[in-house]
Amino acid sequence: TGINTECKLLMLSHAFDQLDCVAVEFRTHFFNATSRTAIERLGAKLDGVLRSHQLLPDGSRRDTVVYSILDIEWPAVRSN
Repeated sequence: TGINTECKLLMLSHAFDQLDCVAVEFRTHFFNATSRTAIERLGAKLDGVLRSHQLLPDGSRRDTVVYSILDIEWPAVRSN
């Protein structure tokens, strides 16, 4: 439906245009392909993977993927 993307774009607009943020960071589980694809579709750049940084209730460890959009990238992201 595109609602997820529209919501993220509204939040990004608020962050960059109203709050003058320098960067906005997104984090998601390494295995959450749907979330990763949605974040990448926005134009966020992959910063890296935090390996085994979170212990889950079942005792397993979570790898987290970190993405970001910088203020200098925002105009191009917004126009896409």
